[in-house]
Amino acid sequence: MKINETQRLGAIQYSQKQQAVNRASQKPSRKDELIISTEAQEMLEAQNRVNDPARSDRIADLKKAVSTGTYHVEADKIAEKLLPLFRKENE
Repeated sequence: MKINETQRLGAIQYSQKQQAVNRASQKPSRKDELIISTEAQEMLEAQNRVNDPARSDRIADLKKAVSTGTYHVEADKIAEKLLPLFRKENE
């Protein structure tokens, strides 16, 4: 008895031709792209500010002044900052 599988071979060849056509008609793939969100950019800028040597020096000076008791607080500036907060609470 002879078994003839020509239908299977025809289906495989058709499938292979379809795959070749699909590969040829595909658009070239895009290159990878990186987009950084605005929140991430803000975080990066904040991190850079923390690592700023001038800022570190200023903080060290303020810590020294507070620990020695020579840091002077201007009451007018504190009042200016607190006044809007008190106005919002009374509304």
